[in-house]
Amino acid sequence: MKGNVRLGSRILWIYVLAALVGGLAVSYVVLTALDSPKFESREGILDLTQVELEKNPQKLTGEWAFYWQQLLSPEELKSDLPETDRHWINVPGSWSGEEWDGELLRGTGYGTYRLLVKLSDKDQQERLALRIPSIFHAYKLWVNGELLAEVGTVGTDQASMTPHLSTKFVFVQPRSDTIELVMQVSNFHHHRGGITKSIDLGGSDFLTTKTNLNLAMDMFITASLLVVGLYNLLLFVLRRKDRAPLYFGIFTVLLGIRSLFNGELIFNQWVPRFPWEMQFKIEYLILSLSGMIIMMYFDSIFPNYVSRWFRRSSQIVTSVCCLIILVTPALIYTQLLLPIGVVVVAHMIYLMIGLIRLTARGQDGTSIFLLASVITLVTVVNDFLYYNGLSLIENASPLGLLVFTIAQMILLSSRFTRTAANEERIASELQVVNEKLIQMNMNLEQTVEERTQDLSAAHHDLRNSYDQLLHSEQGRKKLLAYITHDLRMPLASMLGYVEAVQDNVKPERNERYLKYIRENTIRINRMIEELSFLSHLETGQVSYRLEQVSVKKFLRHFFEQYELVVRDAGLDFVLDIADTQDYGAGSAIAAIDTQRLDQALFNLISNAMKFTARGGTIRMSLQMEQRNEAYFAIIGIEDSGTGIPPDQLEQIFNRNYRYDQPGMEKGVQGSGLGLAICREIILGHGGNVRAESDGSRGATFYVTLPCINDEGRDA
Repeated sequence: MKGNVRLGSRILWIYVLAALVGGLAVSYVVLTALDSPKFESREGILDLTQVELEKNPQKLTGEWAFYWQQLLSPEELKSDLPETDRHWINVPGSWSGEEWDGELLRGTGYGTYRLLVKLSDKDQQERLALRIPSIFHAYKLWVNGELLAEVGTVGTDQASMTPHLSTKFVFVQPRSDTIELVMQVSNFHHHRGGITKSIDLGGSDFLTTKTNLNLAMDMFITASLLVVGLYNLLLFVLRRKDRAPLYFGIFTVLLGIRSLFNGELIFNQWVPRFPWEMQFKIEYLILSLSGMIIMMYFDSIFPNYVSRWFRRSSQIVTSVCCLIILVTPALIYTQLLLPIGVVVVAHMIYLMIGLIRLTARGQDGTSIFLLASVITLVTVVNDFLYYNGLSLIENASPLGLLVFTIAQMILLSSRFTRTAANEERIASELQVVNEKLIQMNMNLEQTVEERTQDLSAAHHDLRNSYDQLLHSEQGRKKLLAYITHDLRMPLASMLGYVEAVQDNVKPERNERYLKYIRENTIRINRMIEELSFLSHLETGQVSYRLEQVSVKKFLRHFFEQYELVVRDAGLDFVLDIADTQDYGAGSAIAAIDTQRLDQALFNLISNAMKFTARGGTIRMSLQMEQRNEAYFAIIGIEDSGTGIPPDQLEQIFNRNYRYDQPGMEKGVQGSGLGLAICREIILGHGGNVRAESDGSRGATFYVTLPCINDEGRDA
């Protein structure tokens, strides 16, 4: 049994992990496709003549002209420069790893970018704008020869350069059908240099609105994270026993601080002179600590689940990363971005595996934790890919972390709510118990009487159980009697055939005898099944699942289901449903167990098919009848067969009744139980069944079912 549980859990983990991996892949593909640029430059020229930038801003991506180790002004670029000085470089992207004169460039250095943008006729008259993201790590930007933006100090070495991060928004008024962008970029403080993020070009109004919306979104996310974090820290101060709010509050506050240094760089706009090195150290320290803090939060919610080796490994790795960040310059510790990302993702994957196991065990609160973790993992992985130049989606992790934070708020709130509810419930139960004790002491006689009533009720339940067992035993005896009575003759017949084959009485008929034995065996099996079902019906051991069903819709479905069966037998099958509108909106609704009623009607159809020659007709009809303000649905099944003698109409529904019409070509033969089963099923629906025939041609069976009136009560 333990092995089965373990196997089932393992299969569940495999399915869930596969779903997580698939979800990550699909999410990344979809997001990347949505953010992919529609137009890209080729050899330093971006053709946007087929698009209106006023309403459709574009990202200036593709090949830009690049001059390594040269800080050139627009005037200098107009002079004749050697072709060997110019290369093509993809933007966005770092120059780190690019090949130049047979060598791979490092992240430190400087260079000049140049791009020509061709505009449409309409955009030449519009006021355009450029949204410039943070560029690593100092730059100057000229547009059509005019210096429009400068961040930090561009220099040719570390001493002459001042790094700074800032987003810029500049307006451009085209003077012709082209715009020339020249940008000097230098970096001596980070392991990646160059234009690593996309520059947006579009209508000034549109980009202004987009920038303001991005800024509002960043401020909303930051404020939400800080408020949630401070709220949880306050909860911990008020109730120090539970450490989950402490770790979650620290985690959320740190994320809120980190979000100030991402996206629209809100902190840089508030404190422009804040040291660049300190900013990066804070961001990397928060990133390094996040994995360990969320692990401690997880351990506080689900105690004793995080293994000791993982906890110790997390503390050691996190301490080493933080120490390197504190004592080394940015040029060194920024190279740890990918390892830090791997550590953070490893924490999340480990915790998600634990969440999967806890979810499989039915642990409360793990499902919402797992869902939020998946969303967060998608955004965190995307951001690590983006900062390493492998994704087009920028700064998605704050939104994912906000979703994670909200989910954890729901989880913590539910825990507090359950705790309070449990306390109230316990207090209420204690009060009830106290009142009961007082009442028992004050009125012991009443308590004894109540206990006596309980014993009487238990005795009544036992009596009912005994009656049910007795009823089942009677059904078993009746079934045994049925089998003994009905199987005696076919078994005796089969025994005679077997003895004839054994004694080799007529060898030429052995094959025919074996065929008879096989047919009788099949018939006996079918008869046993029908006898068992009929016995259950007669002893009330068959339950009915009654539903309010339209009789007309039921008959149409029944007709469509068995039409081909009847027609394949060479018979016509006709459905005749009369108009029932005169009997009220609910008059054609009945309480029906569709499966059982389907079985009963099919028994009647099968009976009609047995006694109707090929070319005959079976007609099924529906009529409504009103009797003393009650409505009844009358289902008729009429055949054009041989008919039933009038003196036998009352006997055909008996279990032991057999009627074989002489001269029938089909040689029909049955167990005779179909009509008996049909009658029991109809009686179980509160209806009745009867037959009419003149004995010479055809027979009609009528099934009457009570209908339900408009108020939903039995009519």
